[in-house]
Amino acid sequence: QVQLVESGGGLVQPGGSLRLSCTASGSIFSINAMGWYRQAPGKQREMVAVITSGGSTNYADSVKGRFTISRDNAKNTVYLQMNSLKPEDTADYYCNVIVLSPRNFQPYPYWGQGTQVTVSS
Repeated sequence: QVQLVESGGGLVQPGGSLRLSCTASGSIFSINAMGWYRQAPGKQREMVAVITSGGSTNYADSVKGRFTISRDNAKNTVYLQMNSLKPEDTADYYCNVIVLSPRNFQPYPYWGQGTQVTVSS
């Protein structure tokens, strides 16, 4: 099994910054893509940012230029630096990690428990 532990959410004023982190542990051969998704009340979960094992990134249009995703492969950790936060960024943020199992070398997706981000004055 694989466990994901997220941290870094909280309450911030518009224009402020937060940094989310998500660390994977457990039965891991290697990690492929890592990403962040968010779900606002009454809305569907949406992709925020994804980073591949090679470092390629993809962002939702709504966060381009404000958010930066990065990863530390030695620590099995993915980060999301969020700057210039807006009230519409308010949501529960979830990390998603694609792990290659050491048992059969097949990829499996795992989700973090979610961390709340509230942008409000």
